[in-house]
Amino acid sequence: MKRVVVTGLGAVTPLGNDVNTFWNQLIAGASGAATITRFDPSKFRTRFACELKNYDPSLTLDKAELRKTDPFTQYALSAAAEAVADAGIDFSAMNPFDTGVIWGSGQGGMQTFEEQVTEYVQGGMTPRFSPYFVPRLIANMASGMISMKYGLMGINYTTVSACATSNTAIMDALNYIRLGKAKVMITGGSEAPITPASVGGFCAMKAMSTRNDDPTAASRPFDTERDGFVMGEGGAALILEEYEHAKARGAKIYAEVAGAAMTADAYHMTATHPEGLGAFQAMKFALEDAGLNTTDVDYLNAHATSTPVGDLSEIKAITRLFGNDPDHLFISATKSMTGHLLGAAGAIEAIAAILSIDKHIIPPTINTTNLDPEIPSNLRIVLGNAVEKDVKVALSNTFGFGGHNGIVVFRKI
Repeated sequence: MKRVVVTGLGAVTPLGNDVNTFWNQLIAGASGAATITRFDPSKFRTRFACELKNYDPSLTLDKAELRKTDPFTQYALSAAAEAVADAGIDFSAMNPFDTGVIWGSGQGGMQTFEEQVTEYVQGGMTPRFSPYFVPRLIANMASGMISMKYGLMGINYTTVSACATSNTAIMDALNYIRLGKAKVMITGGSEAPITPASVGGFCAMKAMSTRNDDPTAASRPFDTERDGFVMGEGGAALILEEYEHAKARGAKIYAEVAGAAMTADAYHMTATHPEGLGAFQAMKFALEDAGLNTTDVDYLNAHATSTPVGDLSEIKAITRLFGNDPDHLFISATKSMTGHLLGAAGAIEAIAAILSIDKHIIPPTINTTNLDPEIPSNLRIVLGNAVEKDVKVALSNTFGFGGHNGIVVFRKI
């Protein structure tokens, strides 16, 4: 099969609206959490989230695109624009059927849905829906709009696997290029879930932290006092390219996408398998797909949402696969800073894993001061401050409601 590499990155995140700012804030251990400004959250159990700051979609989208798109699509277009520029690729010089987009979004146009239904109800049940209601709402519109923007006429669709969504998209893009079905793919994910209904729904499940008096310290993966995840929003894009094609045009190569795998827990609608069985098997399959051993992995970006059950099940999967004393393995949970971007989580965390290889730095886990006693004390969880390390292989974990487990492996080239 063809080898696949990453040649471009783009990001719109709670820590910054470009990759460089995002990375610098991540390494500095900054938190993106604050009281919600998008709407009045006073009636909710959780009143904070990791919102974008000073994001201006008009910098990359024209007025027509803004009018026709939900924020989740706007985030996708902004991230893709940065990734395309970063890759320095001229799509007009390529066969358009050799290029494509596989994007991910777990919720799609949630804000559009709420606004339009609210307007309908408040309007005395008079059907006054926007002609853009459906196009703004449907989750595949992000991939469609990206393809239209750059004239990409090959494979094009959107994946949905809850919080494993972006890794699913990356894995599919990887495999199509491997099989020679495409030369270049734009992949990643975006999510705009900070809306009353979305926040209300997760509050009703008691899935989110209620640390309203101290939002920046609320996301605390693996900590004894963790009490749920912190919602985030944004998007991230990766340019995946067939290795020989990238080499021929002299592209900068960040890392190789060495392997990927998915499994299903087949256990519960929202809870992870208590022993991490599906997560363990997905990591094992991903390393096998990459032709690597556990001793090859230097860094693992954990899914680690800061939920009582989820964090421990992932730790059980990690210790089962890597052993109780993997002195070569460093683990961190970047959701402690970005919050949980749901369907976009895998894409933004893929960038963190890729840049750990490119920059030789492992980002920290913040807020975690007292490790859960069920976590083996000899696991190297990077706490507080970033660690300089020559990372040759990085693993990125994602797990989603419905029992979806998606793992991607990146390797230095």
